Amino acid sequence: MICDECQALYEEVGDLARDAEVFEKVRRTDDALICRVREVESDAHYRAEVSEDHDLVFVGLYTPDRWLSESIEAELMNRRDKVEDLLEDELYDQGFEARLPVEHFRDDDKNYVFRSPVFLPKSEKLDGEGMIDRVKRVLLAYEATFRELGDMSPSDSDVI
Repeated sequence: MICDECQALYEEVGDLARDAEVFEKVRRTDDALICRVREVESDAHYRAEVSEDHDLVFVGLYTPDRWLSESIEAELMNRRDKVEDLLEDELYDQGFEARLPVEHFRDDDKNYVFRSPVFLPKSEKLDGEGMIDRVKRVLLAYEATFRELGDMSPSDSDVI
């Protein structure tokens, strides 16, 4: 069963994500807010998920597609960019000056994951305005960061 604060966070951030019009589909489950990647053939989505201790929210890109994950890794390596640097630039563009670590691993559900923690300050509530704003900015920064990496962008033949 989803807690009231988690539900409120997911619903508020979900509404803001829909308003941004950069995701194919936005939906809430009891476990997370899920935003389908637009214009990608692979199964890939962005996710905002409250930790078990309710002290942070993980925001990230999830895909079971190994090729997609490897194409992102290869592009980062070829460009000699660090994903943390690219994310920091996009966060700055979102009005959120922060440098977040990016974990990259394969989870128990066999998804390839790139994700970052968004910590909840002790003085704030999980469903408070500040946390909702930070999670939204990180989610949009993730979308902007990964949109241009690997096979996340439409091919030239798809562009009219």
